[in-house]
Amino acid sequence: MSEWSAGYVADIGYTYGYYVELNPARIKLAFLNAGLVFPEVGHACELGFGQGLSTNFHAAASTVEWHGTDFNPSQAGFAQELAAASGARVRLHDQSFAEFCARDDLPDFDSIGLHGIWSWVSNENRAIIVDFIRRKLKVGGVLYISYNTQPGWAAMVPVRDLLTQHNEIMEAPGRKLTDRIGDSLEFVSRMFATNPTFCKVNPQVVERVNRMKEQNRNYVAHEYFNRDWLPMSFADMAGWLEPAKLNFACSTHYLDHIDNINLSTEQRALLDEVSDPMFKQTVRDFMVNQNFRRDYWVRGARSLSVLDRAERIREQRVMLIVPRADVPLKVTGGSGEAALQEAVYVPILDYLADHKFRTIGQIEQAVAEYQLTFGQVVQAVFVLLGMNTLQAVQSDAEIAAARKQTDKLNLHICKVARGGSDIAYLASPATGGALSVSRMGQLFLLARGVGRKTPADWARFVSDVFTQQGQRILKEGKVVETAEEELVELTKQAEVFAEKQLPIYRAAGIVS
Repeated sequence: MSEWSAGYVADIGYTYGYYVELNPARIKLAFLNAGLVFPEVGHACELGFGQGLSTNFHAAASTVEWHGTDFNPSQAGFAQELAAASGARVRLHDQSFAEFCARDDLPDFDSIGLHGIWSWVSNENRAIIVDFIRRKLKVGGVLYISYNTQPGWAAMVPVRDLLTQHNEIMEAPGRKLTDRIGDSLEFVSRMFATNPTFCKVNPQVVERVNRMKEQNRNYVAHEYFNRDWLPMSFADMAGWLEPAKLNFACSTHYLDHIDNINLSTEQRALLDEVSDPMFKQTVRDFMVNQNFRRDYWVRGARSLSVLDRAERIREQRVMLIVPRADVPLKVTGGSGEAALQEAVYVPILDYLADHKFRTIGQIEQAVAEYQLTFGQVVQAVFVLLGMNTLQAVQSDAEIAAARKQTDKLNLHICKVARGGSDIAYLASPATGGALSVSRMGQLFLLARGVGRKTPADWARFVSDVFTQQGQRILKEGKVVETAEEELVELTKQAEVFAEKQLPIYRAAGIVS
């Protein structure tokens, strides 16, 4: 590894992920549910932005000014290209944490975020990050941080060490890391096949290694093969953040807020006996065998009154971002799969089926005839948000201000989609972030944008794109052999897209 990488995998690009937890619009509802005052975000920062999708989507789709750094220059260059395409207020650098955090031209921030960083950097870098947060996060500001945690990772720690030791000791250093990773996984699987006592005591590690074999090698490299890798307990994380005067606020994962789908009756009763909120999180992590935390911390937690909380919740707008018919009436939590009450969820979903923006107060009024309480409506909306079935919606003024930026960024991404499928999202000015849009969907939108009017026209456009590159689409896992068959299949897909997806993207402001 290069010296400038500080032991982090630098010769393999990071995946093109989008992380909605970094969206300032998401903070609001999480804080409201927890009964906390939330900040109005004007300046935000992401440390270690990877390919920069989240930073760029959130900058383009909002009025927030974003700053950030990623030490990898190729990733920073890609992110800067996206920023130039949108013209949004975003300033991105390829500096190390030490260099970036020492800059004297940065504003104070209302929000600072780190996704997939904390567990994979050295203690020296952790100290730099905490000092930066201490100096640059405003009073009332929010930190988003995700990290591998105990106890869920406890059994896997020695297996990860075994994998990296095999890579360092048994593999030729000149070979590509992705090839060496495959050999290391195969060696560990062969060792497991000898039925070691460790696997008898920890059978879950065998399943985890088998899943790793199927995962994207770039992801595996960044997740497991950095020099630094430390699953940290919640208590240790709290200790690290104490100098920055941060209080734990709540999980960014909305479903974590719903104890009924995560904990048994006995577990909830025991947790109720724990008065200390920090120790309660530690106990809860054992109950759900937590292996990855996604948390909001706040510099100066302040509680809302019951009246203020209810009024602000009622004012929040949401929209349905999937076809109504595709919403499952079940949810998976820490205690397994649970059925959603049809009497509660069906009226709410039917009311939102047209994808129009509705306040939670309007939902409450619309379903009043079904004798649903405000508490039932709020919990149902929160569960649907956690299932990524609903998303929060910004104000009309924010949507209008962001629309030109998202239009330019989305056009750029759709053009990029002609050559590959790396980016599976487009910016939404309605949500302040991004929605999932497949490469095929992006190409259909590109065809529509250049004047192709019908699904059949979109299909011909996409077929021409694939033909120019010698590509063929897959149908039921098999390559379509002829151009005629391909056009028939593309037309079917375009028709489904026009019926089910296009209304959502139009409502979300992705297209007009």
